[in-house]
Amino acid sequence: MHRGHAPREVTVSWTIQDVSRTTGVTSRTLRHYDAIGLLPASFVGPGGIRHYDDDALVRLQRILLLKDLGLGLAAIGEVVDGDGDVVAHLRTHLELLEVERAALDRRIGAVRRTIEAREGEEPMTSDMFDGFDHTQYQDEVSERWGSETYAASDRWWRGLTPAEQAAFKARVAQLSADWIAAARDGEAPDGERARELSARHIAWLTATPGTPAAAGDPEQTRAYVLGLAEMYVADPRFARNYAADDVPDGAAFVRDALTAHVASGALGG
Repeated sequence: MHRGHAPREVTVSWTIQDVSRTTGVTSRTLRHYDAIGLLPASFVGPGGIRHYDDDALVRLQRILLLKDLGLGLAAIGEVVDGDGDVVAHLRTHLELLEVERAALDRRIGAVRRTIEAREGEEPMTSDMFDGFDHTQYQDEVSERWGSETYAASDRWWRGLTPAEQAAFKARVAQLSADWIAAARDGEAPDGERARELSARHIAWLTATPGTPAAAGDPEQTRAYVLGLAEMYVADPRFARNYAADDVPDGAAFVRDALTAHVASGALGG
């Protein structure tokens, strides 16, 4: 509720100082969020002190999560103002955090392997770079689809600003999280939800410069999607992107859904 409105009844409220101490978000930032309508105070008490209720704290948590994913304040506002079940949104955030944790675990494992190799005077291996940036797949992409494919994709990626790279990673992480959630819910690979995810997945591939799908050739896109679908299962590095503790075979669901989508003739041609 915006400033100047009558306070609504709340069971618990936190002052702006309480929120700042607990979350680490400065009072100045909270006041700015209030001023731009991103996080209005629940009510303003005596002396002009802003107060926040539980709903406002949940909204703040969502704002901080989205900010960590690299989204700007305007984009964050659109997301948190959207319709839908707050708990469902929080579950999506949880999926995203699990994806990020998996990536971080891979980096930790890579560094540990490097330490072990150096201490044991062993040579470096490619898996010591697991979980780092996209260039780890340069040789594989070049071998499968040609060196120009990788070069074009790399030029596009390096031409993005840090904010654009972060936003792209956030979209990919969201897609991975949605795949995991669908697999967890036992969705059918040829069901409506799987078809929607497959369409999003293919739209992501076709919109990424340098990929074989970006050329717009339906036959080439079909072959590329089917090849990737199999790679998601065969290569543990890819499989981890679609797995969680309780969804170890998520990559198989992605493969089956993409395969069913292509077989349905959805790509035309």
